[in-house]
Amino acid sequence: MSDTPNPVFQIQRVYLKEASLEQPNSPAILLEQEQPTVDIQLGVNASTVADGVYEVVVTATVQTKIKERTVFLVEASQAGIFEIRNLPDEQMGPIMGIACPQIVYPYLRSNVSDLIQRGGFPPVHLSEINFQAMYEQQQAAQTEETPAVQ
Repeated sequence: MSDTPNPVFQIQRVYLKEASLEQPNSPAILLEQEQPTVDIQLGVNASTVADGVYEVVVTATVQTKIKERTVFLVEASQAGIFEIRNLPDEQMGPIMGIACPQIVYPYLRSNVSDLIQRGGFPPVHLSEINFQAMYEQQQAAQTEETPAVQ
């Protein structure tokens, strides 16, 4: 028998942390016939809540514009609380940057689409995200930013 405790990975809760919808140029802009441009930004942030308990937040910002005027701006943060114990340190980064966001992101997609529709607009569907590629890009960017210690 081994004295090594079994790894623990459990979802404690998934919740909508924050959501906002702004329509600063309504109602006039709603009469425009031009197709708006859509800009979508995503981010992932992880923090320690307690010993072995972490919050992972996936944030989306969706802005549509006609020329330079905003049609609508949606900002939403979907969070998950995860219990993660007895994992090697080198596995924690990928778990927090890939596995946890993959669990939280479908809820964010649904909430963003719903919020946009409730605002009276056709839904904007956030595409699937390869969180592994996103994580690897972030790691590569951090490696380039950190100068080598002589």
